[in-house]
Amino acid sequence: MRTEIVKFFVQTKQSGNPNLEIMDKNLKRMATMHNMQTTGLELFYTKGYYNTSIDDILKRLSLSKGAFYYHFDSKEDFFIQIVQNLLARKVYSTLIEPIEGHKNPLDLITNCFEDALETAVHNEMDFGCILSNFLTEFQGKNENIMKHLNDVVAIWEVNLVSTLQKGKFNGYIDRHVDCEAVATYLMSAYFGIRTLMVGAAPSAKKYRFMSQLKQYFRSLHPITVSA
Repeated sequence: MRTEIVKFFVQTKQSGNPNLEIMDKNLKRMATMHNMQTTGLELFYTKGYYNTSIDDILKRLSLSKGAFYYHFDSKEDFFIQIVQNLLARKVYSTLIEPIEGHKNPLDLITNCFEDALETAVHNEMDFGCILSNFLTEFQGKNENIMKHLNDVVAIWEVNLVSTLQKGKFNGYIDRHVDCEAVATYLMSAYFGIRTLMVGAAPSAKKYRFMSQLKQYFRSLHPITVSA
């Protein structure tokens, strides 16, 4: 079936169908933009936004400045599109999607953090939590970029709170627990441990963090009153 579709696409393209030509150009443009954004994110993460020039990105991609400005208005516009297209998706797949569902939210969050931190342990090019790093870099320097970064933070926070509230409703968490406060604590703790893990012994730091997290979660369990 796939072979027939490819053959049809090629034959139609050769026949000069203008709609397919437009589609082909759009696909190529999207692929180029994705490649540029992926490379840009990698450089911004490793070197920082202000230490990375457009020339650094173009050199890595072997592109001209004309090609860059054909797709993006400025370096800031380039970064904002990275936040919207790549960073938001990365945060969703790493920290939001794993905690969705109706199982015990404390178990879901534990497994989510465990997997995310274990990935960082084995990443030789780990420079900390990418979202946290950018928040620190742009704080007080660029309100427009901070707005887009804070939007990503807000989405994570809302989903954490929602997951915890479902846990209260389903009897996994004590009804007196402040879900907003727990979410704030969890986000702060995650940002913190990811920063500490950049130094020596990341595996040991991850183990100690997860041990304390599990102990904290036990304090959120429903309180059983003896008859």
